[in-house]
Amino acid sequence: MAKQYWIGGFFIDVSRNQITQNNQTQTLAPKALAVLTCLAENQGKVVSHETILAKVWQNTVVSPNTLQRSIAQLRKALGDDGVGQIYIKTHAKQGYSLESDVRWQDNYTLKTDSIETSDETDKDAESITQSNTSKPALAAISILTGIIILGIIGYQYLEPRQTTPLTFDTLRSLTATDDKEFDAGYTPDGQYIVFHRYLDKQCINKLWAKNLETQQEFQLTKDWGAYGRHSFSKDGKQLVFLATEACHEPTTQRNCYDLVNLDFEQALESPQQPNLMLQCENSQVKKPMWLNNNAITLMQRNSNRWKLISYSIDQHESTDLYALEEGNLIDYAYSVTDDLIALITIKGDGNQYIELLKPDGSILSSHRIQNPQEIPKSQLIYPAFDPLNEQLIFSTGRQLFSLSYEGDIAKINFPITDRMELPVFHPDGKRLLLIKGPYDNDIVQLPLNQKEEPSSLKPTQQQPFEQSLTYTSFERTNLGEDHAMFQPGGELIAFWSERSGEEQLWISDGNHSQQLTQFPIDTYIRGIDWAADGQSLLVSANNVLTQVFLDSSQKHFPLEYPVVRLFHWDSKNNSALLLLRVKGVVKFMEYDLNNAKTREINDKIILWALKSEDGQLIYKDHLGQFWHPGPVEDKVIEPLTHQGGKSKSFVMNGNMIYAINDEQQLWSYDLQNDTFKILGEVGKEVDYLTDINQTQLLMTIQVSAKKEVVELSSSD
Repeated sequence: MAKQYWIGGFFIDVSRNQITQNNQTQTLAPKALAVLTCLAENQGKVVSHETILAKVWQNTVVSPNTLQRSIAQLRKALGDDGVGQIYIKTHAKQGYSLESDVRWQDNYTLKTDSIETSDETDKDAESITQSNTSKPALAAISILTGIIILGIIGYQYLEPRQTTPLTFDTLRSLTATDDKEFDAGYTPDGQYIVFHRYLDKQCINKLWAKNLETQQEFQLTKDWGAYGRHSFSKDGKQLVFLATEACHEPTTQRNCYDLVNLDFEQALESPQQPNLMLQCENSQVKKPMWLNNNAITLMQRNSNRWKLISYSIDQHESTDLYALEEGNLIDYAYSVTDDLIALITIKGDGNQYIELLKPDGSILSSHRIQNPQEIPKSQLIYPAFDPLNEQLIFSTGRQLFSLSYEGDIAKINFPITDRMELPVFHPDGKRLLLIKGPYDNDIVQLPLNQKEEPSSLKPTQQQPFEQSLTYTSFERTNLGEDHAMFQPGGELIAFWSERSGEEQLWISDGNHSQQLTQFPIDTYIRGIDWAADGQSLLVSANNVLTQVFLDSSQKHFPLEYPVVRLFHWDSKNNSALLLLRVKGVVKFMEYDLNNAKTREINDKIILWALKSEDGQLIYKDHLGQFWHPGPVEDKVIEPLTHQGGKSKSFVMNGNMIYAINDEQQLWSYDLQNDTFKILGEVGKEVDYLTDINQTQLLMTIQVSAKKEVVELSSSD
């Protein structure tokens, strides 16, 4: 098929997505030009809606509104008002037809501002243009009527703005303190930023605001709390967020969620106590967004599947906006400018999609996301709207990308190399906020002597009432090191580290370290485990299982589904305990590496799982309970009911379970003798235990969790 053709006096260049007339060039969306080409190929014939949708949006589900938007774009570009229908004619309940003559052109020359054609072609084009505009009065009336109709229907759904390529070259810090600031966003007027400032290394915070002109800061909430990300009402007078607290009697989850709001103007005068709007005790909710219609959307999870709900403040009731029977909702964003919801979903085919919704839940379009080479297919996308262009933006860590409504991804020029996350645009669309800063954790190695008193593991105190960090780091850098594990039958310790710029697998003999892997940019490691012979490790990196040998050679295991977490590798039987994302839903599975087969273990929400020396499966659920299989059904290990602690993980040595509880006590449990012991106390800087042998233990400690709010902008 030719990539260039004429429709009347308009030259269509499909390869450039352009329509040109009288040296005036317009750039249109590729899908719109594909619709025009489909009509041109069937000039004078009625082409049904179904035929156009099947040809232009192959293997993609879209609503008729999507096609109508493309037709509206084409009519505007052609100067066709939609009433007189000089070029594109609507056939009620049938489809569309292209009424103008079409001339296909294989060979052409295109200069910067003009199209070179023969004199004969110019004359033909002029005569066709004159014949098509022989009724100027009718055309003028039609254009005026069309403008009125477009205004009534709603400009935002019919005429997309031209997308401007995003480039950023200026970075400045907005909260350069020693604290951890997170979840930042602009006020609707762009005068302030609102962010969360956390207490020390704990998971409680207060909301703060900062005036971008005066640099003055304001504490908004009176007390410390586990507050989630906030959203402003359209008028900017109130903000809404979640307050999380432990359930009094946990049945389906450990935490309960309160939807609360705060009067922003009053909070600028003095800190306020949030007002309760809604309580959720039996399901998890997250990410409230205040819509223009004064409803609040939230993501709600029952079991392992998320859906989008809308909470009516006036009627005090909620309705489902979006849910999938097969697949899952990953994230969503809301555009105040266009009153539009964008969803990121995983469908039954295992692919990610971007779907556009109206606030009433009606679907405008659905497109599969086309990942470029830099982004693995399994990389989940968490986007934010670009207020000036019909697109969204997201971060993969050290890279920024734009995401079009049609699912196309483009890389954005980004002047820095640090990890940054949670991009949020300023209302003017010319700058955005990001959260910057490393999570600095280290590995410590301590002797284990179970005969000593419990205080033997407690670090010393240099000052009264202040517990200082006195653990000696096994591998000290100012970036992340984690998940250290002893080599079976050897002297090495394996761990992952960010010291080389990306999360990579390392080994150390205590004196020298060696990097084993060269994973690509924005790598995330989610689990490592040694082989029983100590000659290789199994690693989950970028949702893929890889066996890494001590000489750095690798063997990949092509699973059908992305690996969310590697818990345990039984190298003797060559099986692994995994969390897999099956059609968007996370499931607890056992994987046979020899036969490439998976087996679902159960449908519970699993935090961690290991096998004992004698092959017993032990797992920890989302309520912090420990389970082991029984003859008929799995049974709770009763002595460990209140020992779950904040950490997700635990470790095993032989048939002994070890972990740290909420009181920062290291404990052990003997599966054979049903014996529970407190072994000692650890400092508050300890995150969790990572491995243990007969004489030593390995732990991850938090050195700092500094996060700051930065603003990225363009000097143009």
